[in-house]
Amino acid sequence: MKRQQSIRSFFQRPPQGSAAEMSEEIKGTETPPEKEQRSNGQSMFDSIKHKFVKPNSVEKPCNRTVSGGANDNTNLVINKYSYSNEREKEITASVSQKVINVIKDEKMDCEGDRGNPLFAECDITGPETPGTRPLVSRLKRVQENGCNFGSATTRTSMDSSKRVKFSDDFVDENKKDELASEMASKFDWLHPSKIKDANGRSPNNPLYDRRTLYIPPDVLRKMTASQKQYWSVKSQYMDVLIFFKVGKFYELYEVDAEIGHKELDWKMTMSGVGKCRQVGITENAIDDAIDKLLARGYKVGRVEQLETSEQAKSRGGSAVIQRKLINVLTPSTLINGNIGPQAVHLLALKEGRVDDGTTAFGFAFVDCATLQFWVGSVTDDASCAALGALLMQVSPAEVIFESQRLSKEAQKALNKYSLMGSAASQMTPAQPGTDFIDYSEVQNFIQRNGYFKSMANAWDRALNGIVHQDAALCALGGLTNHLSRLQMEDALRNGSILPYEVYKGCLRMDGPTMANLEIFSNNVDGGTSGTLYKYLDNCLTPSGKRLLRKWLCHPLKDVEEINRRLNVVEEFKGRIDIMTLIAQYLRKLPDLERFLGQIKATSQSSALLLLPLIGRKILKQRVKAFVSLVKGLRVGLDLLMLLQREDGVISLLLKIFTLPTLSGDDGLDKFLTQFEASIDSDFPNTQAYEVKDSDAEILSILIELFMEKDNEWFKIILALNSIDVLRSFATTANLSCMAMSRPVIIPRSNLSGFGQGCEGPTLHVKGLCHPYALGESGGTPVPNDLCLGDNEFGYNPRTLLLTGPNMGGKSTLLRATCLAVILAQLGCYVLCEQCVLSPVDIIFTRLGATDRIMTGESTFLIECTETASVLQSASQDSLVILDELGRGTSTFDGYAIAYAVFRHLLEKVNCRLLFATHYHPLTKEFATHPHITLQHMACTFDSTSTNQQLVFLYRLTSGACPESYGMQVALMAGIPNKVVEAATKAAKGMKTKLAVSFKSSERRAEFSTLHEEWLKSVLAVSKVEDHKLENGDEDDLFDTLFCLWHEIKSSNQKVK
Repeated sequence: MKRQQSIRSFFQRPPQGSAAEMSEEIKGTETPPEKEQRSNGQSMFDSIKHKFVKPNSVEKPCNRTVSGGANDNTNLVINKYSYSNEREKEITASVSQKVINVIKDEKMDCEGDRGNPLFAECDITGPETPGTRPLVSRLKRVQENGCNFGSATTRTSMDSSKRVKFSDDFVDENKKDELASEMASKFDWLHPSKIKDANGRSPNNPLYDRRTLYIPPDVLRKMTASQKQYWSVKSQYMDVLIFFKVGKFYELYEVDAEIGHKELDWKMTMSGVGKCRQVGITENAIDDAIDKLLARGYKVGRVEQLETSEQAKSRGGSAVIQRKLINVLTPSTLINGNIGPQAVHLLALKEGRVDDGTTAFGFAFVDCATLQFWVGSVTDDASCAALGALLMQVSPAEVIFESQRLSKEAQKALNKYSLMGSAASQMTPAQPGTDFIDYSEVQNFIQRNGYFKSMANAWDRALNGIVHQDAALCALGGLTNHLSRLQMEDALRNGSILPYEVYKGCLRMDGPTMANLEIFSNNVDGGTSGTLYKYLDNCLTPSGKRLLRKWLCHPLKDVEEINRRLNVVEEFKGRIDIMTLIAQYLRKLPDLERFLGQIKATSQSSALLLLPLIGRKILKQRVKAFVSLVKGLRVGLDLLMLLQREDGVISLLLKIFTLPTLSGDDGLDKFLTQFEASIDSDFPNTQAYEVKDSDAEILSILIELFMEKDNEWFKIILALNSIDVLRSFATTANLSCMAMSRPVIIPRSNLSGFGQGCEGPTLHVKGLCHPYALGESGGTPVPNDLCLGDNEFGYNPRTLLLTGPNMGGKSTLLRATCLAVILAQLGCYVLCEQCVLSPVDIIFTRLGATDRIMTGESTFLIECTETASVLQSASQDSLVILDELGRGTSTFDGYAIAYAVFRHLLEKVNCRLLFATHYHPLTKEFATHPHITLQHMACTFDSTSTNQQLVFLYRLTSGACPESYGMQVALMAGIPNKVVEAATKAAKGMKTKLAVSFKSSERRAEFSTLHEEWLKSVLAVSKVEDHKLENGDEDDLFDTLFCLWHEIKSSNQKVK
């Protein structure tokens, strides 16, 4: 007891100085500026002595004094990832701190810490950030699982010589909540009920900008210099995790600290800037931590020190280390690291209206790793199929759009297509009028800041041919403004800007078509397994894989261009020696495209190299990138010069791409040799090389000289990528277990109609198979013959009406037909014995039965939306695939819609059409139509089975299928026999009752819709009265009848 009294008397000595006497200025710079210097007259225990006063003591505990809201004695336990031993010397021992935090008594006169200015502010959760969800502070978990002191009544009954027991049984729920609240925020203006953006708008305001934060002026004035440094940056980047550099550590505060605690399991302490919640990491581990946060969808910024503590001291005793936000990394603007071979795009979107009522989308997107920008526009309808095509082609990691100015249809399209890949796109609403400036100001804004200065006349080339330039310029302004906010000025100044066309000059596939055919992502998990891209991807370089994706987005329409690619593939396919040689060189290539972008971005940019602590690290990264680029280009040049000796190969390749001069005095070979020599002398042994201060100037000169021929280097890289993709096509053909043939592309005349001698669209495939439908199961696909349109043997209908049992292979045949056309127009071999076709301009598909609950779209609505796009845009050269149209509604409504759509496409559009259906009356309705072929997928019954098991043959057979065999498929699916038997009886009854509804179709088996049109023409002529005929009208009537007779005669001859 005497010992306790002596300790209490020691703690209760009056302090030697008051809070009013303490200066708010920062003293010294040896410690981080935000760490307050202790007053010389105070004990390190002064701030916690009130915790040791007995509850019944009549003496009041002395108030603690804090200068500038900072204190060095409230640090909690730091985990092994947070601080090194040097930093641990500056904080209180973890065991002592745990005792400080848990020895509290609710009956103390001072009511604990609630009267202390350090803990006076309210709890907050902060604004919404990516991935936020309910948090449990680490302290609360420690308190719940660890040991606590008992209540005051328990302590009074204990003898002073006994050891104090830690037990959760003695701590009530109210006390736990009070302890946990110590780790809550102490800033009242961060509370969700009081938080505002920089313009003073609350979150319920439609114009609320969650990227900014309002800090009351009186609070800002009371902050220390270091606090102002941090909050001046954070208030403008509330959507970004800000790492604040303090000595050799990076720290996160408040809301950011919650995320670091939750995502990376860092221990949270009450210290840092203004004694707020804080987590930290050493500078050696910061890169790994940032990579993890970026992989989880967060944006990360770094506030770096611009000088050392010694440099700050030289400016005066009260000087603060200068700091600056140097960059902001986001998942959509990654330049290096583990980002994979595929391009990472950031897309800006601007929606506008056209006079005719249609929608126009202006867009701009960037691949920061290669420093390439694209800009363009596209016209769309209510289905947003063109917007879907853009999103499928670009596959953006992030989409920027104007808040409150995007239509509901466009929002649904963004939500729909953002979920179709392996990773969902991040949606970033921007402030209209500020982030997306008016199109008239964009060009001045870009020129004023010196963006895209590396390209002469870039505007004329980029904007030439863009239909909706106003919307495209607005999107480009939004993109550049966003990148400027992310501190990516070097990328904007040195980037190249190019025009982008979604459809023009290529085989057009809209968003639903690319999704239905699983071009890039499958419909199971969004991965690449079971996709056309995966089937064709035998590329050996990352940049080759990206070019393959671009080619898949834009298959060719020009016959000559298609044959040029096919000529190279055929040559490679027959020259195994050339294929092996090319593969040996390509495997040695790094990602030249990205390395060239990195070097281009650093051209005339040396600001980061001046930073005292990370300048050398950045310089070493640049040296490695430049050395890798030069060595990789040497490998590429050697390959191209070897191919130049192969006259047969290089002559075919030069019809696809152009090459600069490689050899000779003015050739790239000699030019590159000079840089190789300089690297060997200035940067030997790059991996272990330690950079010097003089290396920055040497590297800057080398890069400036090297980039004088950036256009030539770009051509070299494009040539290597094209060779890689064409070699991949040839490899795919050689590795196939079934026959693959070179497609024959036939240009057709512009004539149209049904008259004899007209050359219409055609598609003939013999032995057609789906290229990868049975790839994983190991089965062998069944080949089928397909004939649409005229061939060398004469006339053939362009329309196939397809029936067959459920699971009989109808959808597989439809997809295989589309994939054969895409492969052919890519310049690749097709999995068949023979393929002859005229170029297809558009592929439309209506496949599958799915709903999209998240976008409010039912199964039938999706069917009708996709069908509407077909009816509005299909031409005679299109290929249309419709699978079971009308099944999402009632039987009669579905049949009526299927009938009307089929008839319209048959008689008005007259395109190549495959129409699969279970509406068997359609086969009776159009049984004798001269422009329709009736076929079905064959099946049979297992004669050895007792329950008549259905066997699918997957063979395309002439004629209509008698029924769909739904009951047999139901048995195969596991539906009980009794249920199926009851269904069979019900089906027979319904067929009897409903037969009358379709009796007219039965009687019209010999009278097609074409006959109906002819009859209408004859009836119209017969109703003309003689006395109403004027001069020449009688001759016109006879001409009409003669043309009608000729058409009937021609049709009968074709049928025969």
